[in-house]
Amino acid sequence: MSAEHPRPQLRAEFRFYEELNDFLPPARRKRDFTYAFHGRPAVKDAIEALGVPHPEVDLILVNGESVGFGHPLRDGDRVSVYPVFESLEIAGVTRLRPRPLREPRFILDVHLGRLARHLRLLGFDTRYANDAADAAIAAAAARQRRIVLTRDRGLLKLGAVTRGYWVRATAPRTQLAEVIRRFQLQERIRPFTRCLECNGALRPADKAAVAHRLPPRTRRYYDTFAECPRCRRIYWPGSHYRRLAEFVKGIQNHVES
Repeated sequence: MSAEHPRPQLRAEFRFYEELNDFLPPARRKRDFTYAFHGRPAVKDAIEALGVPHPEVDLILVNGESVGFGHPLRDGDRVSVYPVFESLEIAGVTRLRPRPLREPRFILDVHLGRLARHLRLLGFDTRYANDAADAAIAAAAARQRRIVLTRDRGLLKLGAVTRGYWVRATAPRTQLAEVIRRFQLQERIRPFTRCLECNGALRPADKAAVAHRLPPRTRRYYDTFAECPRCRRIYWPGSHYRRLAEFVKGIQNHVES
């Protein structure tokens, strides 16, 4: 009986561009490198094996031709991988993700609770639960056409995720500025229009209708109120409002600088 011949090891040349290099070890960043493989894996599988989640990718060129994620990798291929172009129209090539959402909506993983509150403060539809499993986040993102924001690269590799972004920063304020820049949200900021607790869209509330639910000093000194129709929380422009308004102004200045 003859011994089984080992499968030959094949090689392809890869290069990743711009922020996709954040996922690579230093020796592979911003340069060509060799990737060894067997068989004919899909180029998506090779990209994720190298550590780059597929929602971060918007364009793949194999030997100068744009291809889809399912394109089989062959020996000797030269592969160039580009990040998402949210505002750049790329004509005549294979776009790997749906077009940018006209009204961006987000869903965040369990590590980004403070970022979720900050995004809601700026008026962005942001779903978050501190006990949501990765599979549930991916399914909700697909069903509700939401962008996944996460610090977990593994979540972005789930097949159900088509729109997603790995948040690089660790401090919540810096994370907020990063997301605003990444998705070009500067002109979409509408502060104090969403409930910080449940994400409901706030609506004006008549003082007489909510007076019985207000603290005595609030009822005496304030006349302008908003209510969340989901959780029934009431908001008014007290000292907390002024602090939050200063926070919003600081973020806007930081992003624009």
